[in-house]
Amino acid sequence: MKLFSLVLRLTAAVILLQTLFFKFTGAEESVYIFSTLGAEPWGRVGSGVVELIASVLLLIPATAVYGAMLAAGVGAGAVASHLAFLGIEVKGDGGLLFALALVVLACGLTLLAIHRRSIPVVGALLAV
Repeated sequence: MKLFSLVLRLTAAVILLQTLFFKFTGAEESVYIFSTLGAEPWGRVGSGVVELIASVLLLIPATAVYGAMLAAGVGAGAVASHLAFLGIEVKGDGGLLFALALVVLACGLTLLAIHRRSIPVVGALLAV
């Protein structure tokens, strides 16, 4: 289970970290996405900062549950944005960004299930 957790943590962290370049450099695709959402530039930069924090937390075993919470939140927000406003395919990407958001969401939720006892406040209730 420790190896599975590590693979999930690394998968989510790598996906989140690789998107930072595009968000922080103002890549055309990122600007388009956040303009469509009405959140350019503060939403693009702000989400990049949250993704950076989530990635770092995921890479540190003691803080992985916090990173998983952030990753699940980021993934859920991205999936919802695609479904409600952007569509599955964005600027001819073949649905890649949507698929990556689903992977981050799945990794985050699975990590939360694995480490449910460590979730602040409710972890003791989920120790079943």
